[in-house]
Amino acid sequence: MCSLCGILGSNEHWTDAVARPGVFTRNTERVDRSRERAKRVRIASRILTEFGMTLSDWQGSSFLLSTRTGKTEMVEDLGHLWPLAEKISGRVCDPLSHALIERLEGGGDV
Repeated sequence: MCSLCGILGSNEHWTDAVARPGVFTRNTERVDRSRERAKRVRIASRILTEFGMTLSDWQGSSFLLSTRTGKTEMVEDLGHLWPLAEKISGRVCDPLSHALIERLEGGGDV
């Protein structure tokens, strides 16, 4: 199960590219799209904090992944986030690891 949205499946299901009922659709109003995008960024950034990185929305079209040391990379969609996070951090970043999920559950809801 995905720790980002609670849906069982591949990591592409919560990206902008795929519309799922109740999660995100391109047919929703612009305000709803912005709100959902901001929520996904907060959730992903909270997880990335455990790996020493942050994610921010960049003008509503891309995402900016940053490390504590100042490295930054543009991410076109959230489906490419985790491979890029591993590349710039130089270590495995598993958002579905059991230990990480337990730590995040103890920290409250996003």
